[in-house]
Amino acid sequence: MGALRQTQGVETKHKLSNTLRNWLPILHSSLSDLPEVMAPFVEANPVVEIKNGYEEDFEKKIPKKIISGAVSNSRTEQIEALTIQSRSLFEVLDEQLGAPLFPTPISQEIAEFVVQNLDENGYYEGKTQEFCQKHAIDEDAFEKVRLRFAFIEPVGIGAKNLAESFLFQLDNAEISNEAYSLAATIIQNMQDIHSFAKEPHFTEAMKVISSFKNPPNIEYQEDSAQVVPDLMIYFNDDNEIEVKLNDAYYPTINIDTSYGVEHDFVKEKIKEAKSLVDALDMRRATLYKVGLMIVEYQYEFFTGGRIMPLTLKTLADEFGHNPSTISRAIANKYIACDRGVLAMKEFFTTAIDEDVSNAAIKEYLVSLVKEENRVKPLSDMKLLEKIEEKFKVKMVRRTIAKYRKQLNIAGSSERKKLYQLGG
Repeated sequence: MGALRQTQGVETKHKLSNTLRNWLPILHSSLSDLPEVMAPFVEANPVVEIKNGYEEDFEKKIPKKIISGAVSNSRTEQIEALTIQSRSLFEVLDEQLGAPLFPTPISQEIAEFVVQNLDENGYYEGKTQEFCQKHAIDEDAFEKVRLRFAFIEPVGIGAKNLAESFLFQLDNAEISNEAYSLAATIIQNMQDIHSFAKEPHFTEAMKVISSFKNPPNIEYQEDSAQVVPDLMIYFNDDNEIEVKLNDAYYPTINIDTSYGVEHDFVKEKIKEAKSLVDALDMRRATLYKVGLMIVEYQYEFFTGGRIMPLTLKTLADEFGHNPSTISRAIANKYIACDRGVLAMKEFFTTAIDEDVSNAAIKEYLVSLVKEENRVKPLSDMKLLEKIEEKFKVKMVRRTIAKYRKQLNIAGSSERKKLYQLGG
């Protein structure tokens, strides 16, 4: 009897270790990468068949509460706001490199050359002269085609510099004729904006200019790989917050237990397949628990407030794992809610102090600038002092400058000039 109990204990331990061995890579991968991560297990196992959930229509799987709450105008934009499938800049451009803007073979070659020679910000930096010599055309003909990029989405792409990019965007802006002329002049004299402050329509011109994208490809600078949320968090019809796993997007594993051959090899493969199913269930359970904890600690955010400080150590203690394991578990994972799709890591502290999150500091920085004295804007040193005082952390000025640039906030002297101009 004791020997039997011991044998059962060994088998249970063996099953658990197999499951854990499968669980770690499955847990660490993003939901969209799961089929690829599981492929080696499946290919080596003749009793397993896998069906990928993402082959189905994702829109049907999004709770209506998330869709209705998404901050967008059309239903299409609402789906896009959840960044289920982000296309790369080059995919977007490629769809536009034909008629009517580029109806001839040479115009299409020029357009493709422009796209192939965009720098990291979306500006054209190709060797026009070499292209023209090779194709026996003059540079004026080349430029005539390149300037058609003013009508390409995203507007501003293909310009040679910031000023030209802004002029491209100005041509597509809603602005009065009087303000248009002034805006064009301001764009061409960006170093001397203050000299136009007393011009009629200055406020309208500056309002339009301040809405332009800088750099023009700013919306495509993030990773454009497919993003699929693991969790959906929303308020149900009873106004209770709900955490829902994106189960329908998970791969489905079918095990052929009646393989037709009685053999130890087949029995072993069936065991391995069951361990794979267990590992997938452990992934679901782990991320669901993470979701519940995020709701518990970040409830204020889901009701319209700010993200609060939350450390990985807090989560790790709850799970009984190391913070490094939790860090890998939340990597490349996303949550869909009525405020958009957010990376899980956004809800946690990163690289400042274990009690303060980057998101909280950035949000406080924005509030400081919004409320600052417009006659004497806060310098980076003053912002640093206030942030250190509020969050009880030690930082350096260059970190504040970095955050300010990430938030597209000008320096104190530039802000002062803008305030004086009414910008």
